[in-house]
Amino acid sequence: MSEDNIEITSEEDDLFEHYRIVADKGQGLVRLDKYLNLHVANASRTKIQNGIEAEAVKVNGLPTKASYKVKPLDVITLSLPEPPRDTEIIPENIPLEIVYEDEVLLIVNKPTGMVVHPAFGNWTGTLINALVYHFQQLPTGRNGEGRPGLVHRIDKDTSGLLVIAKTEFAMSFLAKQFSDHTIERTYNALIWGEPKEEKGTITGNVGRSVRDRRVMDVFPDGSQGKHAVTHYEVIKPLRYVSLVKCNLETGRTHQIRAHMKHIGHPIFNDTTYGGDKILRGVSNGSYKAMVENCFSMLPGQALHAKSLGFTHPTTRQWIQFDTDLPENFRAIIEKWENYVNYQ
Repeated sequence: MSEDNIEITSEEDDLFEHYRIVADKGQGLVRLDKYLNLHVANASRTKIQNGIEAEAVKVNGLPTKASYKVKPLDVITLSLPEPPRDTEIIPENIPLEIVYEDEVLLIVNKPTGMVVHPAFGNWTGTLINALVYHFQQLPTGRNGEGRPGLVHRIDKDTSGLLVIAKTEFAMSFLAKQFSDHTIERTYNALIWGEPKEEKGTITGNVGRSVRDRRVMDVFPDGSQGKHAVTHYEVIKPLRYVSLVKCNLETGRTHQIRAHMKHIGHPIFNDTTYGGDKILRGVSNGSYKAMVENCFSMLPGQALHAKSLGFTHPTTRQWIQFDTDLPENFRAIIEKWENYVNYQ
């Protein structure tokens, strides 16, 4: 009876699975790719070979070749895009703002209000529905199944940049960078109040709240959740609110939103984390009217995925993308600037 030890953990925020396999004591010599085909469920030979080529597969901590012969007690780790779970995704002719495209990937600027992936309550009108319509043969999507090209995602009411893989190898290569936290992601957020420090780092595990599974809590003692680190810098202090830049060292679900609430500065108009009411200043008169007008201008939280940088799957060169804040986001900042300048 095999003594193989297989651990699987699914990263819900990065859309790939981590495996750790310890070969049994009596393991005979066998090629790595063949061994993984036998031990990793729902992973095709092509996906495994792409993962090995992208160095997303390691043996005893080191990348290796598909021809490597697995030995007793070898420790094999790998990160692969999750297998499809949905049976059908309907193509929809939804316009996409494509910032960049080449043979293996594209960069999309997602608008506020668009869900990234179909799920309960949002089966149509998503980014994936649009991708299936505009692009054929995206990885992990065959005959309208799966999550075509999706390596990561951002919240429905967060706008900004997403990278989409167009080949299996690109998906594995990019997924590894997300897993290793070598992707550079910066966000702009309008938060309530002015942090005491112009620059800072928020460290605290992020996990689902025990009171409400739809909300993420911060667990500084590490008792629950996953390790999460957010670096922030104040770009523009506006007395009652501040425009900040956030750099993600990790990519947990609702990370910036939960971390900002944790330090007492929820994101402006964030209904889930308490930013949709007046948290600084008075609650009456012209100030209240101005704040409520800003709330009405913004369909969701004031959070924008502004820049994205990573190593290109084929050229191996670092590429960087940046996008402007949405027009309504810029208009709200201008309103705050005018208000504090004339008080």
